[in-house]
Amino acid sequence: MNPTISSLQVLFDRIPRRHSPDNVKEINSIISDYESLLIGIEAINSYYEKIAASFFEDLDNVRAAIKKSTENKNSKKAKDDYFAQGSGDLKASMEALIIAYGNGTQTA
Repeated sequence: MNPTISSLQVLFDRIPRRHSPDNVKEINSIISDYESLLIGIEAINSYYEKIAASFFEDLDNVRAAIKKSTENKNSKKAKDDYFAQGSGDLKASMEALIIAYGNGTQTA
């Protein structure tokens, strides 16, 4: 299996589902690692550079949802909902990237 796909799958499997301070730290670490993989994919060629842009936008939305899940003014339920939204969006983004990436040999 392609090492990039393997790395994406490992990150995907680590995504927590429930809100907790430790899970917020974990998902932020996953987001950072995912962003590093995206940068590597983007550098392969112009085809991957074009498709990577939308995945970086996805990360902005995930970060915003996770940040909202840590705001003290939000209730426990709201924090859980924001975290679930962020983790679900991150999973969807990774699944879409795995499909778009294929085996890493696409060309423009």
